[in-house]
Amino acid sequence: MIPSIRSKLAIFSQPTLALLTVLFLSTTTAEAAYTNIAKNAGINHKTFEKIVKKIVKVESSTGSYHVENKKSGAYGRYQIMPKTARHYAQRLGIPYSQWKQPRNQDRIFQAILKSNIQELKRNGIKITAFSIYGAHQQGAGGFSAIMKNKKLTKRLERNLRYNLPNKLRKTHRSRLAMVWKKYWQEKLA
Repeated sequence: MIPSIRSKLAIFSQPTLALLTVLFLSTTTAEAAYTNIAKNAGINHKTFEKIVKKIVKVESSTGSYHVENKKSGAYGRYQIMPKTARHYAQRLGIPYSQWKQPRNQDRIFQAILKSNIQELKRNGIKITAFSIYGAHQQGAGGFSAIMKNKKLTKRLERNLRYNLPNKLRKTHRSRLAMVWKKYWQEKLA
């Protein structure tokens, strides 16, 4: 006779069982959110999962939810800027004081991805690892300006330089966007 699931779970205490249930539900909810975002982007779920992993590796090489960039103030696994976190936390009904919690970082990042993908599609930009990362890093509007070869604002120029390795940061302004695109397209290929 095969033991029932209930009898198998009886070995766990109630708090442990509750924790396992919460972990299972939050994992499946996150997976469902990424599946929906991937579908909206027109990308296979597994490919999209790889893109997210690449972004996490670039943003916080360890994948830690507790990494802080002392220069920019960006925080967490996805290196979300506080101003961006404030906007999305408000939009998602998350108290700003709680945005750094791992679950909330995930929710905010998913909302950012969804917004960026919509903006990329609206601007006719193909959805790739490079474009998703570029929109995350430079903002969808900034990335669109870069891709359309618009004149760089001082802020965008500073952001591009900061997002390059030291050896490329001194690139002349006239070539900066091209160098940035080439570097990140190769890195995210």
